Amino acid sequence: MEFGLSGLCTDESIGPGELGRIVEGSGLFDSLWFGEHTHIPSSRESPFPDGELPRDHHRTIDPFVGLTAAACATSRILLGTGICLLVARDPIICAKEVASLDLVSGGRAILGISGGWNLEELRNHGTDPRTRFAVQRERVAALRALWTEELSSYHGRFVDFDRVWQWPKPVNGRVPVVLGGNGRGAEARALEYGDGWGPMHAPGIVERVAAFVAEARNRGRELPVTVFFYGVPPQDVLAAYAAAGAKRCSFSLSEAGAETVEREFPAMERAILAFREGR
Repeated sequence: MEFGLSGLCTDESIGPGELGRIVEGSGLFDSLWFGEHTHIPSSRESPFPDGELPRDHHRTIDPFVGLTAAACATSRILLGTGICLLVARDPIICAKEVASLDLVSGGRAILGISGGWNLEELRNHGTDPRTRFAVQRERVAALRALWTEELSSYHGRFVDFDRVWQWPKPVNGRVPVVLGGNGRGAEARALEYGDGWGPMHAPGIVERVAAFVAEARNRGRELPVTVFFYGVPPQDVLAAYAAAGAKRCSFSLSEAGAETVEREFPAMERAILAFREGR
């Protein structure tokens, strides 16, 4: 099982290039993941799923800008969005952003997406939360058309364009799309049109990961699972996910300030070493 580092890169955190160098320099991580919010509506009608909304959610830099800076400072680690709000983004622009990141990183991009929890944020982008997963499905299909077809077209209910040229194309043909989410239908969506599933750790997720991996194999597919954590889980939890067939566990910094990274990152390294040594 591999390990990643995830978090929100902000105007108050250490630079994304510096964080990338730290992660790659450790030698224990295979990936770095940046999340996003384009903005946080002041109405705060949608409750944050995990209590009080952290300050860094208001201040994220664009994940593709941050990951590009990390790409320029590294050569090995994978660079993922964890997650990108595709339902809040124009798909033609997003296709170019992702393919551009993939090009400058030498084929290391992963697009992690989710429908989002902040419904007001989605409405401000013109997305009706009630149809966000239908929007997501079409936008993923549109991205793949733009990435793989020399002259691309897509005609759907929410995305519609005819005969366009767009470059660059992803280095390896297309970028893996990991579908996040713990809610009802998350696994079904990942099985239908994802290249993997990216749930947050929560009660019952270990069992769902095992069932998802088994169902994917029954369908003749290998769909990697990346499980995201707040902080560092106990060793028995990591062992349970490994036994369930998870491809990767990604630890999240509480925030990406220099002092926090200096304090929390060594604990993550110790947890990985203990897991690999079977302690």
